[in-house]
Amino acid sequence: MDPFFDVIRLLGLRAAVFGAGIEASGRWAASFPKRDDLLFCWIESGDCRLFRPGSEHLHLRQGDFVLIRTSTSFTLASDAMSAAVDSATEVSKNKTHRLRLGTGTGNPVVLHAGKFVLDAGNDLLMGALPSFVHVAHDSASSERVRTLLAMNETEFHSPGPGSEFVIVRLVELLLAEILRFHIWHVGPEKLGLLAGLSDPLTSRALSLMHADAGHAWTVAALAKQCAVSRSAFAARFRSIVGIGPMAYLQQWRMALARDALRAGTSSVGEIGMSIGFQSQSAFSTAFTKAVGCSPTRFQSRVSLTQSGHRAGVAKLAG
Repeated sequence: MDPFFDVIRLLGLRAAVFGAGIEASGRWAASFPKRDDLLFCWIESGDCRLFRPGSEHLHLRQGDFVLIRTSTSFTLASDAMSAAVDSATEVSKNKTHRLRLGTGTGNPVVLHAGKFVLDAGNDLLMGALPSFVHVAHDSASSERVRTLLAMNETEFHSPGPGSEFVIVRLVELLLAEILRFHIWHVGPEKLGLLAGLSDPLTSRALSLMHADAGHAWTVAALAKQCAVSRSAFAARFRSIVGIGPMAYLQQWRMALARDALRAGTSSVGEIGMSIGFQSQSAFSTAFTKAVGCSPTRFQSRVSLTQSGHRAGVAKLAG
């Protein structure tokens, strides 16, 4: 099984575009606060600057796309000295209209922004996502990213048969394209799952664990499959992925367990057995330690959330 596909599938993605875009000219600035959201922005025409604390500013040009984890705030602006307006406040006041910013008529720019919404409570999958990706207008991925964004927006505003399914697949494809670009350009100083997928040895180990999460894997067994010594394998895996192979396997098993509990098609005991636990009690103990509640409690919370969502949909339909 492909670990990259697994991550995309289990993220439970949705995408939302903020209003009808931003049109700015002259001197202007829009701030985006720290919220740990996964935001994206692309430049339809013109150019602007992106400022992040502790980083050099980035000059964004027509066709550029950026993906940003708002673990810190950032600002889009014409220059470093312009006073910034709060983006969330301004967008909420202009939900169906294009937001216009700036004083003056020079250097016009049109840009669009939005965010990916993910299922909460999965540290492994959230941690796999990069904090910043810049897809330049002249890269091979840029045209595909813009095409997928345009298709998603069209489907959202003009839904047809199967629109919900189409939108989910488009969002998965969009993030997959961005993350593939990131993997191809990941630096040696980066840690995490995506860095692991770019390294032949750790990628082999990750594929083995994802293909059979229920197998009784050990560091020695994985090292043998990768044709290296146990100590060399353990050191390399930790240096690239950021955690040891057994810690990763445990986190991946918990991610699979959450997904299976949400689906509700298997019992708690069956789920535990499928991911390598020999008893329901052993699985419940490990799950509670990792998630903060028992599998049964987690499943009950999911059922209540899903029931509330269906009730809301029924109310709107009525």
